[in-house]
Amino acid sequence: MRKFLSLALSLFTFLSACAVPATVVSTIAPTEVSATSTSNIDDSVNVSEKDGMKLLHVPAGKFTMGSENGDDNERPIHEVFLDPFWIDQTEVTNGMYALCVNPGKCKPPGSNESLTRHGYYDDVQYKEYPVIFVDWNRAKTYCEWAGRRLPTEAEWEKAARGTDAFVYPWGNTMPNKDLLNYNDFIGDTTKVGMYPNGASPYGALDMAGNVWEWVNDWFAPDYYKNSPATNPPGPSTGRTHVLRGGSWNLNEDLVRSTFRGTHPSEPNLGIGFRCAMNASQ
Repeated sequence: MRKFLSLALSLFTFLSACAVPATVVSTIAPTEVSATSTSNIDDSVNVSEKDGMKLLHVPAGKFTMGSENGDDNERPIHEVFLDPFWIDQTEVTNGMYALCVNPGKCKPPGSNESLTRHGYYDDVQYKEYPVIFVDWNRAKTYCEWAGRRLPTEAEWEKAARGTDAFVYPWGNTMPNKDLLNYNDFIGDTTKVGMYPNGASPYGALDMAGNVWEWVNDWFAPDYYKNSPATNPPGPSTGRTHVLRGGSWNLNEDLVRSTFRGTHPSEPNLGIGFRCAMNASQ
């Protein structure tokens, strides 16, 4: 399993190295956004002024983190308490990311392409597809520009599986191509939000498949053995950062809500991100 993940990420890294770095400024038209920092639709949804992202409310409370049926780094199962927070409903899209790039606040993605599309980032037809070739630092910068932040690993997992310890965002039933973009059925990214039946208990979409997602934490294989039980921030140092959710070319085991991927902070065609925000903001 670990060898398979390593090979998959190696392929992405190889293709990333072969791609010509993008220096283009996106021609995607800016998305219209509201006039306030967040527009409250109801108690469980906000809309960001900066990028138009819908944010979903995850209430305070305990949840079960980890799995005894996965890799060693997913053990032991432990109970974690998190303060309330908001999580992006979808992965950040090309169109949203361009809102930060166009005024010079964010660096462009490392490539303008995806695996099968020579034009991707600045092509209007892919405006609502997840941005890729964005390293951890660019993802962090974007979230901060948008008034948000990268989620912690614990926040991401709770938003993905809820408080019932689901194996996948939608529950414990095995994945299929009507629930997520995985296993190379599509062979590339899809528009965000295309799999409503695969939504998490809080309504978050594409938390399994489509693209890997950066979280804030450094990766440590033994972190769960001594992680804090309340609002764990992740290790203070490390060599690589945690990835969650799997991507469009990976199988059912690697898109589980507890699976912990890891990658250096480098642009990659299989990695995107979503942001989070403290509930008090």
